Amino acid sequence: MVKACAGCHEKELRSYKITSHGKIATLGYGQTATCSDCHGGHAILPASDRASRTHAANILSTCRKCHNDATAGFATFQSHATTDDFARYPQMWLAARFMIGLLVFTFGVFWTHSVLWLYREYRDRQERKARPHVRTEVLPQEAGRHYVRWSPAWRAAHLVFTISVIVLVATAIPLLYPDSAWALWLMNLFGAPAVASTIHKYAAVIMVAVFAGHLVYVAVFLVRNWKTFEWFGPYSLMPTWQDARDIAAMCKWFVGRAPRPVFDHWNYTQKVDYWAPFWGIAMLVWTGAMLWFKELNAAYLPGWTFNVATIVHGEEALLAAVYLFTIHFFANHWRPDKFPMDIVMFTGSMPIEEFKREYTVEYKRLVKAGELERYLVNEPARPMTLGSKVLGFTLVAIGLVLLVMMVIGFAEKLMGG
Repeated sequence: MVKACAGCHEKELRSYKITSHGKIATLGYGQTATCSDCHGGHAILPASDRASRTHAANILSTCRKCHNDATAGFATFQSHATTDDFARYPQMWLAARFMIGLLVFTFGVFWTHSVLWLYREYRDRQERKARPHVRTEVLPQEAGRHYVRWSPAWRAAHLVFTISVIVLVATAIPLLYPDSAWALWLMNLFGAPAVASTIHKYAAVIMVAVFAGHLVYVAVFLVRNWKTFEWFGPYSLMPTWQDARDIAAMCKWFVGRAPRPVFDHWNYTQKVDYWAPFWGIAMLVWTGAMLWFKELNAAYLPGWTFNVATIVHGEEALLAAVYLFTIHFFANHWRPDKFPMDIVMFTGSMPIEEFKREYTVEYKRLVKAGELERYLVNEPARPMTLGSKVLGFTLVAIGLVLLVMMVIGFAEKLMGG
């Protein structure tokens, strides 16, 4: 039916393919709404005709053929809206431009930062000048020891969060790029769009549960330590003026005008990694909940909000996935000092030599206070180290495969208009 209509209604076909129904149909699955479900198969009339299924007086009953609980607001969803017509669809036009601007700004800044970091770190290693201003000799009592950076609870939360995000990306990208050759193959791995949708929702619940659990932990911690916690101290993730000074120092190091700066317990890139999900998860949960419970939300919201939610949800998911699989992976695994894999998030500890190099300010403070020994343990057992490497490489490899798929899909979409 879709192909039959496309011969005369090319513009409507393009707008239909933007919708979730259209994307599922593009993948080749028949269990989705097509032209005839809304417009009829024979007596197809223009929306201005009172006898038409899509006339304002009839559209709600048409929607209720599939969506039993559809409301008047649900029926105002713009099924053929596009992002290039400000006069007719200003909300979608603005939402699309905002998200594109956010994508361009984020990747422009952080990819540039990563490239410069790669260049300078590589040059320093090649010239055997990596941190010449830092004394890296290890005291005899420290040799072979590890510094504990992450507790078992943090590591478990990170692992569950990571797996849930990977599942979310894998179940979503076939609908982001349904025209790509890999999209149907990936969707078939999950069985069908309905199955992928269910898995996607379960993964979303798990991700939100981990995030909510973290917020509860932080709240309890702050209540218990309200009087003693240093809000802008070295163990706080709050942005400080020192972060601004560190950024300036890193920029100077990038261009060879200053030595590499040294950091405390958190550096500014880690603070960005921490705070970014507060925006990303808020946007994804808000828009995802709107689309998941659309009949309920449509009782209170106008239809165009679902058009906007679809745009924001897809583009924000793309932003998060590409950021994680490029910028986050680079900073933690791919830069010369970390390559090919940093397993501290799985073992919980890092070699004391690496700790001195990466967190020099913290190391010196602990030594001066005589507290370093409290945080030192023996290196992880070989099975733990090997298992962490296998797990780490597996997760990164899956992320890379998904990234390649997204790059191919984006390139095909760009070339196809």
